[in-house]
Amino acid sequence: MAQQYHLKFDGSAAASVDKYLEYRRIVGEDDGGQLFTPEQYEEYKKKVLPMRLKNRLYTSWSSPTGMDCKQIGPETPCFCGHRYKQHKTDFQKLPEERPINLPCRVNGCKCAAYHYVPLNGSQPIRCGCKHYADNHSELFPYRCRKVAPGGATCTCPGFKSSFTCGCGQATYRHETLVETKDEREARGHPVGCDVPYAAMGGLTGFSSLADGYMRLDPSGIGDPYPDGYLFDPIGVDDHPFLRAHANTIRQVEGQRQLQGGGGVPALTNQMEGMKMEGEDDMAYFERRYQERLKAERQRARQPAVRSATTQPRVGLRKTPASGKARGKKP
Repeated sequence: MAQQYHLKFDGSAAASVDKYLEYRRIVGEDDGGQLFTPEQYEEYKKKVLPMRLKNRLYTSWSSPTGMDCKQIGPETPCFCGHRYKQHKTDFQKLPEERPINLPCRVNGCKCAAYHYVPLNGSQPIRCGCKHYADNHSELFPYRCRKVAPGGATCTCPGFKSSFTCGCGQATYRHETLVETKDEREARGHPVGCDVPYAAMGGLTGFSSLADGYMRLDPSGIGDPYPDGYLFDPIGVDDHPFLRAHANTIRQVEGQRQLQGGGGVPALTNQMEGMKMEGEDDMAYFERRYQERLKAERQRARQPAVRSATTQPRVGLRKTPASGKARGKKP
């Protein structure tokens, strides 16, 4: 079992940890593994931060429909196996050629451009040649390097996986986009605030951590209404279940407002006792009967709870007198 450490910090030590985390977010991998001195750190910030705020690049993994299925962040791995923060992301002048290539800066890595590849849970996905993504070269077109036991090399012309993304499209139909702020705004996607941190990629908010199909809208901007998207009236764009029971929900909400609230449990209990729209009498009574049977079974499974004020009754066993017959009375 690995040895575990339990560290305790006072207020000053916790402040030092926060400063180190701030340093690591700003510097990233630029210090080569050796901390900058305070003078070097200040000089680095004067040189890099204005350039980073002005020439930020937004990186995402986009589907054919234009939805960003994955927003690339500092820790997102590349096809070469290294993180996004280990690639070149800072430019004094934005490149004019497209697509923008972000080469890997790790010594010995031949990756010439950041290329995202999804995972199947925690495992790499397979190519059409049945070999994993990490068995392929990091250079385009990512040919397979797997060698058979007999010494023959796989004839795979390049990595191409049919793994299906959560959006319903195959992996090979997606592309890794590296775009400027103006290009991203032209696509109708959020750009967020200007931040001094290194290799932020496409992260613009908390909703950027979720996959594209799990967000409220394809752009990843999150809740588009400050008053609450989930509290808007039911319309034609809502789920069919909500539209089918729209009148019932409005009636229950109206009664709840007249009664001074009640919360979600009260709303649920009221809806259970009401006849749904389009429900006939027999279906309504059968549903209520099944709900009553379910409630009775739940009560029967619960252990009996004795009141704290109730004292247990204790009986006395009566022993028959010695020598007296136990038969019937005459």
